[in-house]
Amino acid sequence: MKFNWGHWHLLPGTAAVFPVAIVDVQVEPDALIITGYDRPIQGRWSYLDGATITARFSAPMPDVIRVQLTHFKGRRERKPAFDLNYSLANPAVSTGRDEQRAWLNSGSLSVIVPTQNEWRFSFERDGQPLTGSEPRAVGLFRQNDRTYIREQLSLQVGETVYGLGERFGPFVKNGQSIDIWNNDGGTDSEYAYKNIPFYLTSQGYGVLVNHPGRVSYEVASHHVQRVQFSVEDHSLDYYVFGGPTMKDALEQYTALSGRPALVPEWSLGLWLSTSFTTNYNEQDILANIDRMEQAGIPISVFHFDCFWMKELTWCSFLWDKRYFPDPEGMLRRIKSKGIKVCVWINPYIAEASPLFDEGSAEGYLLHTPEGDSYQVDHWQPGMAFVDFTNPRARAWYADKLKALISMGVDTFKTDFGERIPTRVRYFDETDPERMHNYYTYLYNQTVFELLREKKGAGEAVLFARSATTGSQKYPVHWGGDNSSTYPSMAETLRGGLSLGLGGFGYWSHDIGGFIGTAQPGLYKRWIAFGLLSSHSRLHGNESVRMPWLFDDEAVEVLRFFNRLKTHLMPYLVDVMHEAHEHGWPMLRAMILEFPDDPACRYLDTQYMLGPAVLVAPVFSADGMVSYYLPEGEWRHLLTGEITRGAGWRREKYDYFSLPLWVNTARSAPWDCLHEKSLDFQAWKTT
Repeated sequence: MKFNWGHWHLLPGTAAVFPVAIVDVQVEPDALIITGYDRPIQGRWSYLDGATITARFSAPMPDVIRVQLTHFKGRRERKPAFDLNYSLANPAVSTGRDEQRAWLNSGSLSVIVPTQNEWRFSFERDGQPLTGSEPRAVGLFRQNDRTYIREQLSLQVGETVYGLGERFGPFVKNGQSIDIWNNDGGTDSEYAYKNIPFYLTSQGYGVLVNHPGRVSYEVASHHVQRVQFSVEDHSLDYYVFGGPTMKDALEQYTALSGRPALVPEWSLGLWLSTSFTTNYNEQDILANIDRMEQAGIPISVFHFDCFWMKELTWCSFLWDKRYFPDPEGMLRRIKSKGIKVCVWINPYIAEASPLFDEGSAEGYLLHTPEGDSYQVDHWQPGMAFVDFTNPRARAWYADKLKALISMGVDTFKTDFGERIPTRVRYFDETDPERMHNYYTYLYNQTVFELLREKKGAGEAVLFARSATTGSQKYPVHWGGDNSSTYPSMAETLRGGLSLGLGGFGYWSHDIGGFIGTAQPGLYKRWIAFGLLSSHSRLHGNESVRMPWLFDDEAVEVLRFFNRLKTHLMPYLVDVMHEAHEHGWPMLRAMILEFPDDPACRYLDTQYMLGPAVLVAPVFSADGMVSYYLPEGEWRHLLTGEITRGAGWRREKYDYFSLPLWVNTARSAPWDCLHEKSLDFQAWKTT
C-alpha cells in the first residue's frame, strides 16, 4: 500500500503522523523501549496536542530481535495470532546505554537507538550495519477513514529480497508490490494461495511481520532503498532474524513458527490421481493401477478427486454409490497392492449435503453478523463454511473423516481454504480480517492432527493448497492450478522456490499441468521435473495423466524417472530429515546453498534438491537448456561426466535426461549419488 507521492509529498487524502523526536528511553534487563514524539521539542509548549509512537525491542532467542510499534496501547488484543513459540528463552540478551545511544544485544544481532534527538534505530550484526529504520520510516497514516501503521527497513546496495509465500511472479521480489492475502487465483497472476509475511534477503537475515491478516509490502518499489510493510491497525509487530546466512535465518524463523513434520517415506513415491472432472469408477481405477504396474511403474498413493462424492453435495464425506457401490471392498483391493489411498476434501458444506442441516442447527458453520448461516453460490450452491474456531465444530468435522480412515483412507487432499469471507461472525468472536489467511491454518491443523492421532507420528501427511505462517508444520503442500504449457511449468518452479524460502520443507505440483492437456513433449519434460521434486503427483483437470495416453515413449520416460527417484530415496529421506530438523526445504533455491555466488541470486529455472544435487528442468520443446554450475567439482549423475564450475552451459537433452549434477564435495555420505555400476540405459526399456 502506498502513502507517499515521491519523496516529498503524501498521496491526496492521506494524513500522517511520524515519530520525529525521541523523548524517552527506557533500558530494562531484557528490553529496550523508546518513545517518539511527532515534532521537535523546542520548549514546553511543544508537548501540547501531540502524538507518540513507542518501539519496544526484546529478544526471544539468540540472534533474533522483536520490534513492537504501538500507537494507543490501550486497544484490546486482536485475535487470532500466529501460533508462535513465545516461550523461547534467550540467555544471550543484554542491554545498555551511554550518553549517545542505547542498545539491546541478542547474540551477534544488536539494535542501536540514539538516546535523544531524531527518531531512528539500526540493526547490526557483529558490529556491522545490517538494516534499519531511518527517519520517517515508521509512520501512522489515515487514508479513506482507515488507520494504518507502516515500517520501512533499509536495503544495502545490490541487496535482493525473497520469499513472502508461494509467488509465481519474479523470484527476486525487488520492485514488487505484494499483499499478503490468500486468493484462489491460479499460478499465472500476482495472487497466491500461500501468503507468508516473511522475507529473506541476500544479506542473510529475515523479517517476519507478526500479523495474520493483510500485510501490504512495497519491496524496493514505493521507496527503492527500503522494504516497506504496513497493516491496518494502530500497532505493528515484527521480528528480525539475524542469520548470518539465509539457512541460519530459516532455522531461526522455523524455531519460532514451527518446523515441518516428518512425513512417511511412502509419500515420497508416485501419486496417481483420477483427475478432476474425468469419469471413473472402481473398474477404471483398478485397470489403470494394473496397467501402471504392468509397465513397471509402481504407484505409492492413489488419489480420488472430487467426484468420489455425489455432485452438488460437496462435502458430504459419503461415497457416490452409483459408481462405488462397495467402497470398503474397493479400498481393500487397492491397498492389497501396497498402495495408500488419498481422497479429496474441502472445508465447505454445500446446501444439498446431508451435513448442512446438522452443521447449521448445531452452530458449526460461519454466521453472518445478523446471525444466519453464511452462504454463497460459489463452487457449490448455497455452500457454507465450517467454523474451525468452534472446538465442537472441529471435532464434528474430524469425526466425519474418522469414518473414512476406518474404511482404509490414509490421507486427505485438503483443497481450498483461500476465499474466506470477512463479513462473517466467528464462534470465538475473532477478527474476520485477521482470520482470512489464518483459516487455512486451523483447517489443515484439524485434519493433520486427526491423522497423527489415528495413524501415529511420522505417518500423517496431507496434500494441501492454501497456507499461512506456521502451516509448514502440516505438510505436504502443492502448487495449485497451473496450466499445460512450458511458461506455466517455469512459473510453478518459481512458486516452489519462493515457498521453500518461507520454511516449507516439502512441495509438489501437478505433473503436466492441471488446466488443459500437455503435448507429449511437455508431459515428458515435466515428468523429470516432477519426479525430482520432494513429492510427485500425476493429476489434471479434464483429462487424466496416465503416460500411455500421450505416447509410448512417455511410459518409458515415467518408468525411468520413477526408478531414478526410487534409487535416490536414501538421499531424499536424509534431506527430509534436514527439513524437519532445520526448516530447510528439500527443493532449494540456488542462493540458499551458494549464498556467496552473485550469479545464484537471480536463478529461478534450476534448483538444488537437497545440498548435493543440482537439477535444471528443460523448459523448451527443442530440448535446449541453459544453466549455471557454481564453483566446485560436479559429476553428471546419469552420464558420469565430470566438470568444474563456475560457469554457464548450454546443452541439448533427450527426454531421458536433463542437467542433473552432483557436487562431489558434498555427496560423500550417499552411495546412491556416486555409484558407477548403475546401468541407467537399461531403465529405459526394462
